[in-house]
Amino acid sequence: MTARRTTSGRTLAGLLAAGLLAGAAALVPSAAPAAADTGTGDLPFGSATTVGLHNTYDPAAYQYLAQSLDTGTGMVELDLWTDVITKEWKVSHSNPLGNSNNCTAADNPGQLYGGGTNKNLEHCLDDIRVWLGAHPAAGPLVVKLELKGGFAANMGMGPDQLDALIAAHLGDAVLRPADLLVKPGGGSYATVDEAVRAGNWPSRSALAGRVLLYAIPGTVEENNPFDTLHTDVEYGRHLRDLAAAGRIGQAQLFPAVHGAAAGDPRSKYTGADTGIRPWFVVFDGDAATYLNGIDTAWYDRSHYLVVMTDAQNVAPQISATDPTADQARARTEQLARAHASIVSSDWRKLPTVQSLVLSRG
Repeated sequence: MTARRTTSGRTLAGLLAAGLLAGAAALVPSAAPAAADTGTGDLPFGSATTVGLHNTYDPAAYQYLAQSLDTGTGMVELDLWTDVITKEWKVSHSNPLGNSNNCTAADNPGQLYGGGTNKNLEHCLDDIRVWLGAHPAAGPLVVKLELKGGFAANMGMGPDQLDALIAAHLGDAVLRPADLLVKPGGGSYATVDEAVRAGNWPSRSALAGRVLLYAIPGTVEENNPFDTLHTDVEYGRHLRDLAAAGRIGQAQLFPAVHGAAAGDPRSKYTGADTGIRPWFVVFDGDAATYLNGIDTAWYDRSHYLVVMTDAQNVAPQISATDPTADQARARTEQLARAHASIVSSDWRKLPTVQSLVLSRG
């Protein structure tokens, strides 16, 4: 990874050179757990199945966000609120005006496991960037963002502002939609759908140290009868319009179609929004619903990403938090055969499962 600016304007390389990390090594694991399956590094990103953690920011899950990354997990999840008064992106489950999370605002690896928590989104992203800098062979890491109440673009907290914040704090670690549009032999694809269907995912090894972020509508937004513009549509329009203006490189996120459904779930985008369909290649929904008669092989053939949530509820149900390692691995293997890209759960104490990388399908 290239050196990136910290929030104080210094680079991680500069910090190392200055010796500011002396003594921190004892606090930081030397490496993330190795993948439990070998020979997967050359798999295209879209051809692998990994395991992810639900509500990873929750202090009840981990004291520090970095501890979740230490498991080798393939996905972490952050819940966001737009605080339109302070213009801050809050990270919490249910408080729209305050933070409740395990992010530390780390500026170097030694700060990942100490100090105050309950920070804004930018500091959670700093923690991720610093952790990846200390574990350059780890990843790729997926970061799931649930916008609990949706964007507030009319109050200065829309897709443009979120893109700018992510770019400022993760830099070139981000795998952007624009990156998929570049054809290996020259030229470019018109949309991410065209690129992904052509198999243009980089290999997992090529994405070491990188991050893919995707966003879903939040539970509050989806149940708000006065909110008629949900996160998926708003960011889909954002991608479409940026591409038309020749500025697709500004986008930092992939919007996800939320909810498992038969057929092509993008068909719900109709009328003037039909044109946003080719900007969706990530799908997020309930695992048990996906396995109940939905042709999940279609997603795999198209190289789309499918995040299957609440993996524990697939019959026969297993513990949501504390299954045995054998149970959790068997469930992961079952969903890998069912073409999941990421198997999401609250299995927080099973690093040998969280670090699994399997061939999809």
